[in-house]
Amino acid sequence: MKIGLLKIRKGIGMARRKKNGIYLNVCIEAEIYGKLDHFCIEAGQTKTVAVERALAEYISRFEKKQQMLRDLGEGNV
Repeated sequence: MKIGLLKIRKGIGMARRKKNGIYLNVCIEAEIYGKLDHFCIEAGQTKTVAVERALAEYISRFEKKQQMLRDLGEGNV
């Protein structure tokens, strides 16, 4: 009985919740991939998590810049 409890506590044998995701295949420069790989090892995260976070940040910054440009065009800033 103790072995079963130990497995549950450590998460061994427990399935992860299925992610609502879409697969993305990309071809990136080898140098960038090497940096990504090194980053993920140092940060202790998967490439999926790193790329999702990087894209979310990049898109967020883009949207903020676009909004600032729209505001400037309207004279609201």
